[in-house]
Amino acid sequence: MYVSRYMPCEYCGESLDTAVPHPHLCSPERRADFEMFAMRHDIADFDNRFRAYLDSPAGRFDVWLAAKQLREMR
Repeated sequence: MYVSRYMPCEYCGESLDTAVPHPHLCSPERRADFEMFAMRHDIADFDNRFRAYLDSPAGRFDVWLAAKQLREMR
């Protein structure tokens, strides 16, 4: 079996040479992109899950409570 000496950083996905013992510092931008990529399915499904929650008894109650609190603030 072929084993690559390059492995991805578990935090940012950058390809790292395992033969080089230097420390790796993740770029904040690369790490954010990597985390957003990992959550892409959850992000794509957010609207569907939010609508489903609003259609549930707990969601309807939260909508009612928010509207009531807004009326009381006026």
